[in-house]
Amino acid sequence: MFSLTKKIMNFADRRTSLQKAVDWVKKHRIANEGIVVHHKTKDQTPEVTGYLIESLYDAGEKDLAYDLTRWERRVQKPDGSFAAPGSKVAYTFDTAQVVRGFLAVVDDMPEVKENIFKACDFMLSQIDATGEVHTPSYDIWSLPGGGKLSQYCNLYCLTPLLDAGKKFGVAKYTEAAQRSFNFYKSKTDLVEFKPELGTLSHIFGYMMEALADMGEKGLAKKGLDQALAIQKKNDAIPAYPGVEWVCSTGMAQLGLAWYKIGNHEQARRMLNYLEKIQNKSGGFYGSYGEGGQYFPGKEISWANKFFIDLYLLVKGKNG
Repeated sequence: MFSLTKKIMNFADRRTSLQKAVDWVKKHRIANEGIVVHHKTKDQTPEVTGYLIESLYDAGEKDLAYDLTRWERRVQKPDGSFAAPGSKVAYTFDTAQVVRGFLAVVDDMPEVKENIFKACDFMLSQIDATGEVHTPSYDIWSLPGGGKLSQYCNLYCLTPLLDAGKKFGVAKYTEAAQRSFNFYKSKTDLVEFKPELGTLSHIFGYMMEALADMGEKGLAKKGLDQALAIQKKNDAIPAYPGVEWVCSTGMAQLGLAWYKIGNHEQARRMLNYLEKIQNKSGGFYGSYGEGGQYFPGKEISWANKFFIDLYLLVKGKNG
């Protein structure tokens, strides 16, 4: 019996890091519903489930992607929005990430088109004439000590809105996305990797990947160069300047941004580092290292999303 158990464990150990990450997602899905926020809660997150649909689809897990899409359709609010985990309050950012997932499957599930339009119309209602993205609440963006996550990460809302507009020929979506992009580009501190938790590598990664996706690779490089400047010899990048701990999902997101601006070697270094710290479960704690301030000791579902995305870019589905 012991020998058989050992053989089974050895077989499991031969899974690729991609397979482990995907299996973690499968294990942390509530039956017939969505993905949990982290491994110590049952609260489901439409946001993370939404952009995981895209990742899972690209990883070849199409049936799971379809099933999660059906759940998202069921929980979409009448105004087209999606609520934050454990809340009934709509969030523009969360809604945009579900649109990413819907766009990944709409060619296979044409019924999702209606849901995309409803979500994008909600997003339009939250973008003002100047282009600034608003949301009914920022409460869950609050940080210990009274700060908040940087609202500049709303940049990450714009690509799905732009893509929806281009795919379906809806000018009001593309125009709003471009107007909003111009608003954020005008901010002189947009690409500053600030020494504060509100712009930790997770948030900064959203911003830099969004810039790359929107075609501003030069601007993204200016920000990424600041992250590169504080990289350690072991390839770790501190969560923000002035600390030693690492944000796992931020590492993956910075890797994605580097890949998208053409620095494939730096993206590979990020992936290699993440493979070394990946937990046996296939998941990732939010923070690694002494003093970690971002979900320490909790395996967060969005770290797996961005790890999967980075792995697929660097190594491919069969890598």
